[in-house]
Amino acid sequence: MDDRTKAIQALAAERWRVSLMLSAAMMLIYFGFILLIAFNKPLLGSLVLPGLSVGILLGALVIISAWVLIFIYVRWANNHYDKKIAQLLRK
Repeated sequence: MDDRTKAIQALAAERWRVSLMLSAAMMLIYFGFILLIAFNKPLLGSLVLPGLSVGILLGALVIISAWVLIFIYVRWANNHYDKKIAQLLRK
């Protein structure tokens, strides 16, 4: 194998690592929320403010965390992955 092929394989492996870490983070957040629903309903029913329960607040944070993790991946891909691919294609 030449150096370019090794560099592409290393970059692909790095992309997989990043995507798997972010996917694991999302699964942890989501399943943590589901486990709270299953095992601690009184906590989720408690009010933070009138009309706003902990469950509604955490549900919204689960959705926002998905957006944040997507943003992290897109920033990483644009600032790291795409630049490395462009460098390899120029060689």
